[in-house]
Amino acid sequence: MTDDGGSGRGPLALVGDSLTQGGDWESLLPGEDVRNFGVAGDTTDDVIARLWDVIESRPATVALLVGTNDLAWRRSVEHVVRNVETMLVTLRKELPEGRILAQSVLPRGREFADQIRDINRHLWQFAPTVHAGWLDLWPALALPDGELNPTFTEDRLHLNEAGYRAWAAELVPAIERVRQLPPSSRAIQLPDLGGAA
Repeated sequence: MTDDGGSGRGPLALVGDSLTQGGDWESLLPGEDVRNFGVAGDTTDDVIARLWDVIESRPATVALLVGTNDLAWRRSVEHVVRNVETMLVTLRKELPEGRILAQSVLPRGREFADQIRDINRHLWQFAPTVHAGWLDLWPALALPDGELNPTFTEDRLHLNEAGYRAWAAELVPAIERVRQLPPSSRAIQLPDLGGAA
């Protein structure tokens, strides 16, 4: 059970790395009971290792954004996608009534753009299979070439105050949308791929 009284409201867990950790979420998301599970430097492996802390906090809603640090460690697109999919499956299994929002890996320097687009394309396709919402932050934060808009950063990776405001402006309606989804307490049905099981 989650701490929401059945309303879809209740604690909001923000899960990720320094991008999540660095947000002043109490002022960016007024009225929300935010639990910040962002840890600077975390890769997807690190978040998997501490995912039980998130689950034990019994959030009503989880918003997940992680993966950019894996690229700095030269992890493959497949590694990042597999780990984020594992997180989403685990969250759905352990928080069957929770609302889950998967967020696109943020743009950074354009040299990472193709890898990040590839990761995001896979996650966008996967999220519905575990009844998770999807928030694509690229239209708000990226230049056409995939560079993080310099208005929102000083180092081509971390967000400044304007960057956090732009993210929050997308996050608020996305959270409201996932809260309107019916609870997913039924078993997850895998898609029928037309072949023998």
